[in-house]
Amino acid sequence: MKKYGWLMILMSLIVMLGCIRGAHAEVIPPYGPGQQIGYPAVVLCETLTLREKPSASSKAMQSLKYGDTPIVINADLPTGPEEENGFVYCTLSDSEDAPCGWIDSDYIVINPAWYVTEQKTTVYAWNDTDALKIALLGKDTRLPILKEDGDWYLVSLRGAVGWIHR
Repeated sequence: MKKYGWLMILMSLIVMLGCIRGAHAEVIPPYGPGQQIGYPAVVLCETLTLREKPSASSKAMQSLKYGDTPIVINADLPTGPEEENGFVYCTLSDSEDAPCGWIDSDYIVINPAWYVTEQKTTVYAWNDTDALKIALLGKDTRLPILKEDGDWYLVSLRGAVGWIHR
């Protein structure tokens, strides 16, 4: 009987140590108000066009790719950016000669928090660990957080979305 008592204590310690683990990601918060000329945005679709005017029929100036980070000008957060016809005015960097133009606000997220993995991380189809596993992220993967829901993050995955458990 004494032998089984020690075995139970040992098993309990192993289970407790298994539950106590370090965080498997770093969450980088969004920028607060400050000295920046605008707020960084992240392109969420495969390609997005920077245009001369706030219209889909306006002349294209440059093509942006998924993950590019233009700077949205006149984005008074938390009230949101100044929009015209669903477009926001932005620049592609903070240098004076950087291209400036209009991009469709439906395809960006402005000033997101970032999820950076510190180990392999599973992404689920919805916010439940019994859900379909849709991706396995490697270490140092950086994804914009679109939404927080309890112990879950909704993240962007190259035009799709998935859920990561904290």
